Amino acid sequence: MRFAVTGGAGFIGSAVIRRLIGQTGHEVLNIDCLTYAGNLDSLAGVSRNIRYHFSPTDIRDLPALRRAVEDFRPDIIMHLAAETHVDRSIDGPAAFIETNVVGTANLLEVARAWWEGLEGAAKARFRFHHISTDEVFGSLGPTGAFTEESHYAPNSPYSASKAGSDHLVRAWRETFGLPTVVSNCSNNYGPCQFPEKLIPLVILNALEGKPLPVYGSGLQIRDWLHVDDHAEALIAIATRGIIGESYNVGGNAERTNIDVVRTICRLLDELQPGSPHGPHEKLIAHVTDRPGHDARYAIDASKIARELGWQPQENFESGLRKTVEWYLQNRDWWERVRSGLYRGERLGLIDAD
Repeated sequence: MRFAVTGGAGFIGSAVIRRLIGQTGHEVLNIDCLTYAGNLDSLAGVSRNIRYHFSPTDIRDLPALRRAVEDFRPDIIMHLAAETHVDRSIDGPAAFIETNVVGTANLLEVARAWWEGLEGAAKARFRFHHISTDEVFGSLGPTGAFTEESHYAPNSPYSASKAGSDHLVRAWRETFGLPTVVSNCSNNYGPCQFPEKLIPLVILNALEGKPLPVYGSGLQIRDWLHVDDHAEALIAIATRGIIGESYNVGGNAERTNIDVVRTICRLLDELQPGSPHGPHEKLIAHVTDRPGHDARYAIDASKIARELGWQPQENFESGLRKTVEWYLQNRDWWERVRSGLYRGERLGLIDAD
């Protein structure tokens, strides 16, 4: 089949495309306008494949988006393009509304027009898969987990924009009959992640002997999901998910932020025993907590396991070790990222007054 993947040069999108090209016979169009977090280096291993195509299109540009979709003629659209970093949404909410809400509305309209023009088997197999986050559900207490029936309660501009996009997808299905599926995932980690997120930021700061920022107490809890496991789940949902359903995808790996940071430090102590920056735990620096920081997320992924037979293959210990090893072995990738505008500085600070 023919997959159009928005945000395909991003962290999760590139993992999806690497899997589609490397492990299936499908054809792929990567639709990505290459914002700061889009990196074609993440697709170096598949970019010369004849089944891979690239369109430098911004989902906010409706005419260009329509041309890209009509020219490629997709069977499935997987929508991953988004502004994703909570701290950046605190600094500048407008970009998140423009991309995550307006951009999604544009893509839904383009997908609807394309789907309505199809006939027969082509129309029957078309799918629009919207990829979202568990952050739309807000913050959990010390027990329980988010299910597909959890109420929406976003607490940051980022999560609010993603909640809005989820609701748009539902509305286009209910109003226009567009065949959609939705997935909401827990925190991803793995190769090729832009180093504003916790795990790559800590790894790279530690390698450079810089402070390892931990927000507040560091006792916030997240459920961690390896990006390759997530990519496998997304392809299963896009191809075999039931129209109108949503699927939660999680790694069953709850950890406090401070435990994640300490584990990375121990791995670096082991893997780089001669580092002048070790022991790396001495670099940990507790900083002012993020405004509106959710205390805990956890995903109940039993539905996707039951209906689609998916389960994560990596546990957190194996996945994190592989992730640290990848950053150690791919210095060229992250040095090119570090040479750009983002150098690991703190984002998302607002005036407490």
